[in-house]
Amino acid sequence: MADMVIGTAAFRPLHMATCKVQCSNCNLREICIPVGLTREELTYVENRLVAVRRKVGRGEMLFHSGDAHDALFAVWTGFFKTVVTSEQGREQIVGFHMAGELIGFGGLGSGRHDVDAIALEDSQVCVIPYAELASLERELPQLQKQFHTLVSREIAADHEVMFLLGSMHAEERVAAFLLNLMHRLRARGFSASSVLLRMSRGEIGNFLGLKLETVSRTLSKFHADKLLDVRQRQIGILDPAGLQRLLDGLPAAR
Repeated sequence: MADMVIGTAAFRPLHMATCKVQCSNCNLREICIPVGLTREELTYVENRLVAVRRKVGRGEMLFHSGDAHDALFAVWTGFFKTVVTSEQGREQIVGFHMAGELIGFGGLGSGRHDVDAIALEDSQVCVIPYAELASLERELPQLQKQFHTLVSREIAADHEVMFLLGSMHAEERVAAFLLNLMHRLRARGFSASSVLLRMSRGEIGNFLGLKLETVSRTLSKFHADKLLDVRQRQIGILDPAGLQRLLDGLPAAR
């Protein structure tokens, strides 16, 4: 899930971290922007790609919709949600972002962030000044290729959400959401059989276009069907193949 000059408005609630940022020593580098760079290339970009690492407390804003888009943010630890708000004040969650994913693609064209980004738990992000990233892309074709790949994946993810909300019934939506989380956790070296939900059931429902009661009822049904072991926010994925069969419209295995 990225000017050496960074607008202060975007960082009102943030606090400077004390650690030095080194992409070469980061265990997420193989799923973040530096993936595919040689050791020499990584050393070359190390002091330019990431300006600083910042802390964002639970419930705090990483940036607001309308803030100047001076940087992209790579989630180092923690979890975020991105939210759009209508003129009538209705909030819609449009994404959840975990370690190794980038936040802020939406403002690339307009120069302004188009969502609010809010930490769901105490988190840290690597600040990637966009002007410096653009400069490095011109110097290192492999970096440019990787960034374009990440942008392409972001677009594909948006299309997947549109398909999910437009064509799936409630159980399929929840199954797709859990399988997506499982695959993303596995790619980061975490357990894919046990998922700790950082978001509430209401937030899941908001994202999936479902009522809170529908999400809770669906999770309870999956628990009864032995697809999941549901213990509050701790979700054990007992039968991922069964979730996939449900998603594919196939009958349950006997």
